[in-house]
This record gives sequence, structure tokens and C-alpha cells, in this order.
Amino acid sequence: MQKEKILVAMSGGVDSSAAAALLVEQGLDVTGAYMKNWINEANILGDCPWQQDVADARSAAETLGIPFEIVNLMDDYKSRIVHYLLEGYAAGVTPNPDVMCNNHIKFGMFFDKIDSSFEKIATGHYAQIEKQEGKY
Repeated sequence: MQKEKILVAMSGGVDSSAAAALLVEQGLDVTGAYMKNWINEANILGDCPWQQDVADARSAAETLGIPFEIVNLMDDYKSRIVHYLLEGYAAGVTPNPDVMCNNHIKFGMFFDKIDSSFEKIATGHYAQIEKQEGKY
């Protein structure tokens, strides 16, 4: 019997690493993936510790004995999230980049960029799953 193939979006944090560990423990075919969204080359806004995040995610994957890959979403993130953020500030409003990132990048572009052979995607986000009209 072939194991279910799962991609875990690993941020380098405890939640996504724990999600990967639980799936490995269940005997599933798990691969870790880091979403490379931002490296802040131009020092536009603050500091982004992406190099440490990648190192932490890779280390967790190695500890679990699972493959690890990086999914580059930097262009999408810059065009959809950074521009939205800067335009919002310029317009005098308080933008919410986390909501936009979750909608457009983490649960949007990421799905479009990954290998279609994965049957499911897991994250460290907390969620309740329900089936409505035949869809989850």
C-alpha cells in the first residue's frame, strides 16, 4: 500500500515542525517546504530573518528524515503584499498584510507552485476541517 504524499509548509517554527513530526509519526510520505516570500534586499521595511528560518526548517526536516525544498514566492509576495502594504500606508489606512498573505500567498500562490503529486498540504496553522458540498 502506497503512503499518502503530504507537503508540510515549514516556517522554521515549532508549530509547522510539530505538524511534520506528527505526520511522520503516522507513517505518511512527508516532504517539508519553506515558502521564501521576502528577503528584504532593499531594506524597505524592518528585518526579515529568512536565513535563520530556512536553516531552522531545514534542520527540523533533517531531524525528521524528510526531504526539504524551498518554494520561491518572492515576486508574488512583493507584487501582492508589499505593494498593498506600502499603498495602504501612503493612503493613510492601516493595511493588514497577514490576512492578505494568508489569502494570496500561503493559501493561494503556494498551492499553484507546488508539485501536483502531493495529495495534501499541512501547515502549523490551527484549523477545523469540514466537508461542504463534497469539498473540504
